[in-house]
Amino acid sequence: MQAHKAARHRIMEIKAKGYLSPLTEEAKTSLWVYLKEWACTTDAKRIGIMYLLFATFMAIWGGILSVIIRLELAQHGPDLIMDASFYNALPGMHATAMIFFFIIPAFTGVANFVVPIQIGAPDMAFPKLNNAAFWILPPAAILTFAGFFMNSLPEFGWTAYPPLSNSVYSPIWGADFWVIGLILVGVSSTLGAVNFLATVFNMRCKGMKLFQLPLFTWAMTVTSFLILAATPVLTSALLMLTFERMFPGVFYFFNPAGGGDPILYQHLFWFYSHPAVYIMILPGFGMVSEVIQVFSRKHIFGYVLMVWSMIAIAVLGFLVWAHHMFATGIALEIRVGFMFLTMLIAVPTGIKIFSWLATMWGGSIKFDTPMLFATAFLGMFTIGGLSGVVVAAVPVDIQLHDTYYVVAHIHYVLVAGSLMTAFAGVYFWFPKFTGRFYNELLGKVHFWLTAIFINVTFFIQHWLGMKGMPRRYYDYDPSFELANLISSVGSVVLFLAQFIFIANMIWSWRNGKVAEDNAWKDGFTLEWQITSPPDHHNFHHEPYWKPLIRQHVGPDQPGGLWHRYDD
Repeated sequence: MQAHKAARHRIMEIKAKGYLSPLTEEAKTSLWVYLKEWACTTDAKRIGIMYLLFATFMAIWGGILSVIIRLELAQHGPDLIMDASFYNALPGMHATAMIFFFIIPAFTGVANFVVPIQIGAPDMAFPKLNNAAFWILPPAAILTFAGFFMNSLPEFGWTAYPPLSNSVYSPIWGADFWVIGLILVGVSSTLGAVNFLATVFNMRCKGMKLFQLPLFTWAMTVTSFLILAATPVLTSALLMLTFERMFPGVFYFFNPAGGGDPILYQHLFWFYSHPAVYIMILPGFGMVSEVIQVFSRKHIFGYVLMVWSMIAIAVLGFLVWAHHMFATGIALEIRVGFMFLTMLIAVPTGIKIFSWLATMWGGSIKFDTPMLFATAFLGMFTIGGLSGVVVAAVPVDIQLHDTYYVVAHIHYVLVAGSLMTAFAGVYFWFPKFTGRFYNELLGKVHFWLTAIFINVTFFIQHWLGMKGMPRRYYDYDPSFELANLISSVGSVVLFLAQFIFIANMIWSWRNGKVAEDNAWKDGFTLEWQITSPPDHHNFHHEPYWKPLIRQHVGPDQPGGLWHRYDD
């Protein structure tokens, strides 16, 4: 009770201080004042949009790097890039851009806009902290990629394993800036996670209990716990690496010459980086849950199981990190244990897949663009999951470790998983973000090009890996040329297709058809009960949650539990 009283007081304080005040008249006529008010805003919705714009820019940057990689590999022998050292740096820079500066910020941006509304709050619990968490990211990105401007790109990949990343083998400033940039990303993520947890646990509207939260809010809650538990471990590893680089001969954390152990770094890195996979996919699970139930016109099947399966995935995610290290020579007994736990994660993941399918079963489905992305995700993510079960087996992993099979697996998880769900979520909530609909024809063209060429690009890489082609290599055996050419053509078309999405969003923001408050007519979470776009305080009066009796579900009615708030 005390916590809820404090939360009510916080809501009134936010309104009194005017954190959510509209743009001033001066801002409407002065570009400088307009930009300043956006930059200094503490409105979670505006901050969410800034996250999405930043993530879009970084996605283009990461996509350019991936296209350069694939163009070089389109033919056997040196082709586009004459410097093998420059090529060695590109995979790590591409992965860094996509993981730390695109996927995670994109989900954070959508969550900033949607989560407070879904729980009936006017804003995040700590609005100024929210602004600070975002503005850490641009300087972090500049530091991380500073090597491009200093001709000192780190060549140790996104994993930065010692000894490749120590001062002997990477004696360059670009490596130091890369490490410092990632430490700053961890600070930003941690601040955001604290803010989300404080918001969800203290600022829910009256009557809303934890097991009445929308599944996207649940997904962000579980993700925030993952970030808080895992990020400090990566930060500690990067700090130790920094001290070892800055003071060689003084610190020997990972240097065997002074009693250190390079395998220790791998343990610390993967203790963060495997949960990071779920940090990058659990928000997408929540988005897909929201999309499927609205476009199937049914409440999600097995809500409680869906929540507990997310929690189970998060817990198991901390118990499987060493499956990335089967080839390091760790004891067989330990490898068998991690193999079993890795395969066990398929159980809660399977529960989610079948719950989504059960929700669709018997529903009156509308295959608009968000639903197309959500449905395609189910099939393609399953491919990524099945290939993950394959490499979870120790004997198979020993053979396929560091081959293109692993590249195919992770891209079916993060591209066919995180990217497809992010598109589903952005298309789904775009009418709520802007008050206008996107162009449906362009949306479907974007979907089909993306879905087809994801498979053209990455499916054949399973074959390359099974044939023994190693990843991160500048050149390869001539017998792999045709498969690499197919993959490269697919990557170029996939990259270009994303500009259809960008053009659609830009055009529709100003010129799209005006959207109703309940844009899809079947939305029954709180964001669909308020104006599109939302007012600056989200709600005119403090909302409350009142579950009503279940109603008969007609062909054009969502039915189920309805949510009301004061007029």
